[in-house]
Amino acid sequence: MKRTLKENVIEAIDFPKDALLNFPKITIIGNAHLTVENHRGIMEYLPERVRINSTVGIIRIVGENMVINSIMTEIITITGEIKSVEIVV
Repeated sequence: MKRTLKENVIEAIDFPKDALLNFPKITIIGNAHLTVENHRGIMEYLPERVRINSTVGIIRIVGENMVINSIMTEIITITGEIKSVEIVV
């Protein structure tokens, strides 16, 4: 697999890839709180399913009674009963 010059530089200086390459960062606390950083917008929002666009594919969150608590330019926060998270490429 070919690596770009940017990826080689990032690895050489040991800087987090998510920060420089705009990769999504998903943080899950228990099964009730989820944060997605570096997103590209919400594609679908239902209490049992949320789909979020990102640079690596669609992030699909499945659960129950999910609520989007906040949407900012780069961060989305979701609460509810989170059952699964997957990235669909």
